Amino acid sequence: MSNTAIPAGLPAKVGVLGGGRMGAGIAHAFLVKGSDVVVVERDHAAADAARGRVEDAVGKSLARGLAGEAADYASRLSVTTDYASFRDRELVVEAVPELWDLKVSSLRAVEAELGNHAVLASNTSSLSVDGLANELDRPQDFLGLHFFNPVPASTLIEVVVGKKTPEPLAAAARGWVEALGKTAVVVNDAPGFASSRLGVAIALEAMRMVEEGVASAEDIDNAMVLGYKHPTGPLKTTDIVGLDVRLGIAEYLQSTLGDRFAPPQILRDKVARGELGRKTGKGFFDWS
Repeated sequence: MSNTAIPAGLPAKVGVLGGGRMGAGIAHAFLVKGSDVVVVERDHAAADAARGRVEDAVGKSLARGLAGEAADYASRLSVTTDYASFRDRELVVEAVPELWDLKVSSLRAVEAELGNHAVLASNTSSLSVDGLANELDRPQDFLGLHFFNPVPASTLIEVVVGKKTPEPLAAAARGWVEALGKTAVVVNDAPGFASSRLGVAIALEAMRMVEEGVASAEDIDNAMVLGYKHPTGPLKTTDIVGLDVRLGIAEYLQSTLGDRFAPPQILRDKVARGELGRKTGKGFFDWS
């Protein structure tokens, strides 16, 4: 694999800030297509965990028929705590939690290291791309690239363009998505974009139905899977994404779009109890 040509349009050197579930998935997506990838984490323990996630994802891809050897992919993966590792990157994707202050400080720290022609992208699922761009020195080199969880299995990437995103950059981003073997949906910056806004609206109503005793979580999900051909029901999807993540998005959408996105009490209660979904073993479903 290391001798295989990178697909046309794909950046040869890619950086990812944050090696959690999403960041590791993004790193995997570029790595298996031939890019040289560096992941930056907050400390050495987190860096070791990030490397493990990426290597595990590569191993699963190899088991499913991906060509090459694990060592070939490992040779193109670096995991570090040093932001200076981004200096030679063509593209860096930020994938830290959905907290405004953390996003801004992280993006500024990355931007300070980037070369003049490098592009910075945020994997935000709901925060304003224009708002984030306004915090940067080079907003014209910034856009949103919203990957979906789990990244290896998802075929969608939302390309979010702001008012200062030039069309050539948006076109380049669509090319990156195609080179990754995925499909781009291009959205102008708006609260929740397209996917989070629609997905959260459905999920919040499903939660209200559980809260009101209309039906069980399992039956509500089955109604959407069997009746509307959703691959996964809105409540199981919430468990996979994380109830805390969904709560944060809902609160942001409520503040920008109104009370139709007000989080139900059942969601607040579960988050308060630490029932965050698959990552804690329990959410609307039992994952233990």
